[in-house]
Amino acid sequence: MQTPMNKRWYRSRIFIVFFHILAWLVLFSLPLLFHREPDQTRLNWKAILNIRSLIFDTCCILFFYLNLLVIIPRFLNRKGIVIYVSLIVILFLVFMLGINFFPKEGQARGFHREYFFSIFPYLFIWAMSTVYWFITDKIRTEQQLKERENENLKTELSFLRSQVSPHFLFNVLNNMVAMARLKSDLLEPSLIRLSGLMRYMLYESDETSVTLQHETEYVNSYIELQKIRYAKSLVIRVDVDPGDSQRIEPMLLIPFIENAFKHGTGTIKDPVIDISLKISEGLIDFRVKNKFDPANEEIKDGVSGIGLPNVVRRLNLLYDQKHILSIKKENGWFTVSLQIKLH
Repeated sequence: MQTPMNKRWYRSRIFIVFFHILAWLVLFSLPLLFHREPDQTRLNWKAILNIRSLIFDTCCILFFYLNLLVIIPRFLNRKGIVIYVSLIVILFLVFMLGINFFPKEGQARGFHREYFFSIFPYLFIWAMSTVYWFITDKIRTEQQLKERENENLKTELSFLRSQVSPHFLFNVLNNMVAMARLKSDLLEPSLIRLSGLMRYMLYESDETSVTLQHETEYVNSYIELQKIRYAKSLVIRVDVDPGDSQRIEPMLLIPFIENAFKHGTGTIKDPVIDISLKISEGLIDFRVKNKFDPANEEIKDGVSGIGLPNVVRRLNLLYDQKHILSIKKENGWFTVSLQIKLH
């Protein structure tokens, strides 16, 4: 049974084989179009499709794939360049011997001056084979790099889920213990929010994409739990649209919010965090603003948490030409502005 990946591989192989066959047919059919005397009304197939022509075409094909599949991969490097050049020259001599072994009609076997012009089709085949190898090698390298980056993205996403600060979770749990002792009415909704947040982190974010509605619910749950944690010591202004059924990469926005709570609290006087998320016709307008203390930046940067450079890299990979990100530090304020076009 073939998986979708195996089917794609199988189809791509068939396409490549078909492309090669078509390319050789087109190349070897060119003489049929141009090899015609002025007084001829019909092609002289016998003159064209003779043993010498078939040997010539076969040598070209063999040399193309020998150079492409064996000689270049093994010897075209700094250590093997001399061997590579030697093999190309030897193959040319073998090529010439093969052509001269089957002379034109009316000619004796042996070397003829005109046969040295065979070097031009030989060089053409060599050039095409070498260029084809470099192109396919570049494509293959880029695909491998992309696959590696995709694997790194999955790893980073798992890391991101684990890096929603443990300190945040511990503090929320401590606050809930205090609520339980005081028999606060906020305990039950707080537990429900924490349960939803943990479920989203552990299960739903495994998907390659989630709905905006689920992402905004997660963002709101995170913010509400932070409000419980900081109580009245922090001013938090939130304006978040409820989201819709459009899909986005999971946990893409939360690092910016976590960063705001990480750097916008502590020894800062009159801390304030503004969070805005507007969604309109497939365009996300996300803004986070917080006060920060430059003196404490180095200390806090060493604390566990996902770094903004990693999030920027994820954005570049996932929404290359479809996002605009601006990060500014001005007059004691740290401001993030992110716009993403989903379709």
